[in-house]
Amino acid sequence: MITVAHLWRHPIKSHGREEVQSVELTEGATFPWDRTWAVTHAGSRTDGRAWAPCANFSRVSKAPELMAITATLDTPTRTVTLRHPKRTDLTFRPDEEPDLLLDWVKDLMPENRAQSCGLVSVPGRGMTDSDYPTISINTLASHNAVSKKAGKTLEKERWRGNIWLSGTEAWEESNWIGKTLRLGNAEIEVREPIERCMATTANPQTGERDIDTLALLQSWGHQNFGVYGVVSKTGTIHAGDSVAVL
Repeated sequence: MITVAHLWRHPIKSHGREEVQSVELTEGATFPWDRTWAVTHAGSRTDGRAWAPCANFSRVSKAPELMAITATLDTPTRTVTLRHPKRTDLTFRPDEEPDLLLDWVKDLMPENRAQSCGLVSVPGRGMTDSDYPTISINTLASHNAVSKKAGKTLEKERWRGNIWLSGTEAWEESNWIGKTLRLGNAEIEVREPIERCMATTANPQTGERDIDTLALLQSWGHQNFGVYGVVSKTGTIHAGDSVAVL
């Protein structure tokens, strides 16, 4: 039986993650409070009023130390607390105090990369890597297959997924393209595989690049891990809910 194993949100794109126990999904919308904010850099070409490609933002693929950030979000006050092994904890309001984040993250950014310079948020739209509102779905079986290939237990946080499923076969999710998943009383239409980038090579505990995850994936003849889906029916999902492939 397929079940929901974990639910994760990433309040600030590439700047921390937080596990939650339940979430209410809305038809056509991104995962609530996921990538709500994104950090622009000196080379960005966006005014923050609409979705923009990931190249406009400071992200783990270019600054691996960002991978070691964890986050706690207080939704009523829109207050975020960030933690990193090399920094003291930061609690701030992204909408009102962006400079606090920019100062905090400065020493985590490589000197040869465009430096972080702003914080943007688009109402009602998480700043996903896809140009349409998606939710990322990963399976523990595929993750375990990659770990086995690596010869060590990898951290699932490398994949920065929203929904993790247990009870599948490895790479079973690749057969779901065009199908709909019912999770709890919500439904998600699976649209496409997720092609992975250098971000997944960084260790979520240390922020150091330590495993060539892309080479590991290429041993299966692709660079994909997980799938993107679109919420097709509003509903609530809890960790432990059963999942049906329709």
